[in-house]
This record gives sequence, structure tokens and C-alpha cells, in this order.
Amino acid sequence: MATASMTSKGQITVPVDFRKKYGLKAGVQVRFIEGENGEIILRPKTGSIRNLEGCVPWTGKSVTIEEMNETIAKGWAGLLTFED
Repeated sequence: MATASMTSKGQITVPVDFRKKYGLKAGVQVRFIEGENGEIILRPKTGSIRNLEGCVPWTGKSVTIEEMNETIAKGWAGLLTFED
């Protein structure tokens, strides 16, 4: 079990094994969650969907909601199987 000490400023150093395992780097925000039994749960705060801007190259072609729904329906149709 890993342990850490809190400084007088309330700072805690996350053990290196945890930082590596969970990809925690400087500047990552951490959420503090109170568990049902009084335990403290630390969880990395997930990013905003706005952080995804620019990660998919623009093809220059827009699609309508109807086209999206049709494509989704076709995908689901291929995944669903019905048994007698």
C-alpha cells in the first residue's frame, strides 16, 4: 500500500507508481470524492469535449442529422441478432 504525507500547505505527492499507471502529469486536475464509508477517493478530472477540437481532420464535407441517424441505424442493425 502506497502512502504519502501532507505538507503544511495541504499538498500531497502522488507516488510515482500511481502517476505512471494512471498517466498523471503536472497540471492534471484531481477530483476529491467522499465515499460511502468516509473514505476519500481521488479521481483525475476528465477533460471537456472542447479539448477534442482539431483531433479529427476536416474533410470538408458536412453531414445532416438524418445522415448521421441513418448511419447509426445501419451500424446497430449489423450488431443486433434475434433468436427465435
